Amino acid sequence: QVQLVESGGGLVQAGGSLRLDCAASGRTFRILTMGWYRQAPGKEREFVARIEWSGRRAFYENSLKGRFTISKDNAEASMTLQMNNLRPEDTAIYICTAESEGEDDYWGQGTQVTVSA
Repeated sequence: QVQLVESGGGLVQAGGSLRLDCAASGRTFRILTMGWYRQAPGKEREFVARIEWSGRRAFYENSLKGRFTISKDNAEASMTLQMNNLRPEDTAIYICTAESEGEDDYWGQGTQVTVSA
């Protein structure tokens, strides 16, 4: 089992920045990648970004490139999403996920990000 705990959400004005963290615990040695999805009210869950457990490669939803940066702390089993120049349409629950070898993906509880106009 892998446990994921997100932190760092909150309320910010448009143009501001937020940093989200996700800490993994448990059988982290089986994790292949970690990532973020988000879900806005009334919308489907959408992909935000993903990073290899090694931290070598990262992948982004195209429209978020340049504003969002995902990174991995190799000394800790944690991942960060730095979000800059936030827009009201970025308002959503942001959910951490981990892809684990031979197992179903793991999901955190999510953290709310609200961007006011």
